[in-house]
Amino acid sequence: MSGLDGRVILITGAAMGQGEAEARLCVERGARVVVADVAEEAGRAVASDLGDAAFFVRLDVSRAADWAAAIAATEERFGPVDGLVNNAAIPMRLTLEELSEADIRRVFEVNQLGPMLGMQHVLEPMKRAGGGAIVNIGSVVGVRPLVRTGAYVAAKWALRGMTRVAALEFAPHKIRVNIVHPGAVATPMNATLPAEMRELSLKSVPLARVGLPGDIASAVCFLLSDEASFITGAELCVDGGRTA
Repeated sequence: MSGLDGRVILITGAAMGQGEAEARLCVERGARVVVADVAEEAGRAVASDLGDAAFFVRLDVSRAADWAAAIAATEERFGPVDGLVNNAAIPMRLTLEELSEADIRRVFEVNQLGPMLGMQHVLEPMKRAGGGAIVNIGSVVGVRPLVRTGAYVAAKWALRGMTRVAALEFAPHKIRVNIVHPGAVATPMNATLPAEMRELSLKSVPLARVGLPGDIASAVCFLLSDEASFITGAELCVDGGRTA
């Protein structure tokens, strides 16, 4: 038994990077996966490559109607959702002085509102399934901030609190809620970082390497599985020691 056999797991931002790695590892470990993303072409390609164990849904995480449609499609195809990974996020590398109201709202909508809507929409399906597991994807900068990350840090910091509240409120329904904080990881999103920020980030990592999407996927799969059955409301830093 892999710990994920027969599970139905919806992963947002699963068309590439960490989300794609999470989707692939979940399928490898026996789960059926919903590849959810706004990047339709890339998302469909990932789902197609994973075969009958996966399918794609277009999901803008900031829209409640999209969440409702994604959950309905999942239940029709695979049955009740019993695993959710709130992975979708957007970066914003501006100083507080430079941020516009539109910038702040967009980061909030995807990085904070999105996971909250996701947790709301999977609650009833998970109740029907007799329990479940939710993994929110935070960030190491939500624990130890960097300059030019104000809006992003604000959203990820809020996600830490939301995770703990959900863990308390969902526990009576046998639903666990945890958060993973990736450090610097080799993903398309982080590839756009200025060279000086990448260098500074790497210098702060005791293990002296950039993380791989698979490093995050392994932690996520663990928290989704019964091996983590007594873990909820926890924060797991997968950052090569940076927060130490």
